[in-house]
Amino acid sequence: MLEARSLAAIRGERLVFRDASFLLEPGGALLLVGPNGAGKSSLLRLLAGLTPPAAGELLWDGENALDDPPLHATRLCFVGHLDAIKPGLTVAGNLSLPRRIPPAAIVAALETVDLDRFADLPARLLSSGQRRRLALARLALSPAPLWLLDEPTTGLDTASVWRLEQRFAGHRAKGGMIVAATHLPLDLPGTQSLDLSRIAA
Repeated sequence: MLEARSLAAIRGERLVFRDASFLLEPGGALLLVGPNGAGKSSLLRLLAGLTPPAAGELLWDGENALDDPPLHATRLCFVGHLDAIKPGLTVAGNLSLPRRIPPAAIVAALETVDLDRFADLPARLLSSGQRRRLALARLALSPAPLWLLDEPTTGLDTASVWRLEQRFAGHRAKGGMIVAATHLPLDLPGTQSLDLSRIAA
């Protein structure tokens, strides 16, 4: 269970938002909405433990989630708005980092985003939508219960969005949790929504 209690974030010297609170139970999903600059990405980075909160608490099963950053990192898979693709590596090679992953698992992950036929292609040759799909293929390789996603549907076509929504449903059915920042609607039944424009500083 992930709980945020009155979180606040500072970017530069500016308070971005304050009093961000929510409770996310196993199988739950939370959409972060609001205009550009409202703090959606800042909140995701805070939840990932990449930046410290200016105020408030982040709890995992009732304990401070940020007391042990390496442990917290094992609980989550973070796909940011940048795809973090190394253009000099092949499509499959990008999924073998930062640790060695069995080739069969990489192929299976690429199948979830319909990129398996491009496994040996240099990543620099991918379109922007294909690069996004490659970044999202990392979800299939992560055992982490918490997925943090920044604009996951950017550049995706209708079929790719549908596949992603099916993967979301499967993750939640196993008790996984999702927090996604988005400008576009996602088919996530029973999803909570946090409008950061309402708590912007």
